[in-house]
Amino acid sequence: MSKHYLFENYRKPLYALALVVFFIQLEVKSQSSPDTLRVMSFNILHGATVRNDFNLDTIAGVINTYKPHLVAMQEVDFKTARAKEYDLPTEIGYRTKMTSLFARAMYYDGGEYGEAVLSKYTFVGSENLALPHLENSEPRAALITRVKTDKGNTIQFVATHLDHQKDDTDRKMQANAILVGLKNTKYPTLIVGDLNDGVDSNTLQILKSKFTKTNHKSAFKNTWPADDPRVDLDHILYNMPEKWQVLDYEVLCENYASDHCIVIATLVFTP
Repeated sequence: MSKHYLFENYRKPLYALALVVFFIQLEVKSQSSPDTLRVMSFNILHGATVRNDFNLDTIAGVINTYKPHLVAMQEVDFKTARAKEYDLPTEIGYRTKMTSLFARAMYYDGGEYGEAVLSKYTFVGSENLALPHLENSEPRAALITRVKTDKGNTIQFVATHLDHQKDDTDRKMQANAILVGLKNTKYPTLIVGDLNDGVDSNTLQILKSKFTKTNHKSAFKNTWPADDPRVDLDHILYNMPEKWQVLDYEVLCENYASDHCIVIATLVFTP
């Protein structure tokens, strides 16, 4: 048997191995590119606006102005009488050219009421996490979504709206339930929404035991009511703090579309 023949036979599997290694490296590279994401929390007041004139174009216009990749919307109606039987997530998604997903917290006014997420990316997973509440309190939910960005990163985006009553019993239960629901998650995760409590509250202390709120100076601005903000109710939190960098954080008090200020953060995620 010639040496040339032996060399050729050894060379073929080596070529195959090299190709496998090459494609693995390409795959790893594609999954490890940093992502810059702009995320928004927007309590849309069931589309009513503060003038009660039901203006979805204004709500969509605010979103289009800031061009977020992901939006957590609270006080979202699905085919209720007060919302003229519109499917608000779909209507606003159409107006913003974003994909929409809705999670029911309760049945209301002939339809449903809850949370919604708008995304520039398609969803690769979702869960409607029903949150605990006292017997006479409104039901609440956390909409857990996952998207895969064009950089190959899977980001978990959680939209929620916690109880609004002065007594914080429900909010503390709900914050703990969210942590349990996200326990041991392997995904970089953002919790975004109207948490109905301040940054130093018991509710936020529970969430901050596992999640981080940026120290950006604007992150501590008050967010409600929009015409004269006196309390900070709306927040953006993240896990894996070593992998996130907050480039910007804005509190926008557009006091026609909603009674809440809108919160926007621009973050870089580095795998």
